Amino acid sequence: MLDFLLTSDAIFALLTLTFLEIILGIDNIVFISIAANKLPEHQRSKATNIGLLLAMVQRIILLFFVSFLVGLQKPFFTFESSWLTTSVSWQGIILLGGGLFLIFKSTREIREKVEEPKHDENEVKSKKIKSLSQAVVQIMIIDFIFSIDSILTAVGMTNGLHPNHNYNLVLMIIAVVISIGIMIGFANPIRKFIDTHPSLQLLGLAFLILIGFMLITEAAHLSETEFLGNTVGAIPKGYLYFAIAFSLFVEFLNFIIGRKKEKEAS
Repeated sequence: MLDFLLTSDAIFALLTLTFLEIILGIDNIVFISIAANKLPEHQRSKATNIGLLLAMVQRIILLFFVSFLVGLQKPFFTFESSWLTTSVSWQGIILLGGGLFLIFKSTREIREKVEEPKHDENEVKSKKIKSLSQAVVQIMIIDFIFSIDSILTAVGMTNGLHPNHNYNLVLMIIAVVISIGIMIGFANPIRKFIDTHPSLQLLGLAFLILIGFMLITEAAHLSETEFLGNTVGAIPKGYLYFAIAFSLFVEFLNFIIGRKKEKEAS
């Protein structure tokens, strides 16, 4: 286990996944803050911390469930025709559905953030909260909605790293625990930084589209799909890592240039 966690692929996957979990968790932090701010001052911090800790437990439970389904590799149905051949398994269904969901959700989120940036916040603000228990329940519901794309992202980033799914599960749990821990300790500074650099969140959503497409091709590859006589191959994760690293490098350069212009202007 330790040998696997110390491999370059596992370390890179852990760092990338933790980064994406934090980026995806920004909206979660904002909505949790809105729900907590409806309580008296002395209960707000408690509601936020309880909500995030329960969110971590909820995500780990979901990870076990999704990982179990992804582990069901045995085909239960085979389809053959002149133009398409595929062996359907629960693993393929979960990966295909997850990929389509990530592409749909990310595209919709990008549109809302560009055209209706306050849409989700207004919905959360409209809900009435009178007690700590109501706030925690509200936070749990909010987090469950945001957990789906987070879990699917984790599965997409780690699927195939190790033939033993338990090893990949441990890697995903570590990333979730680290990201939630960082959000608990630095929720406000992280939120303020992302608010001043919204392109980071859009970049994270763009990464999800890439991961969604990778999940779809992975599902086709693992199902031994042949389309018009051509076998569908898996996309090497190195390509995805390079795209993410290069995009972050460009964003870092933009950040440095922006800071330099601000100093020159002042």
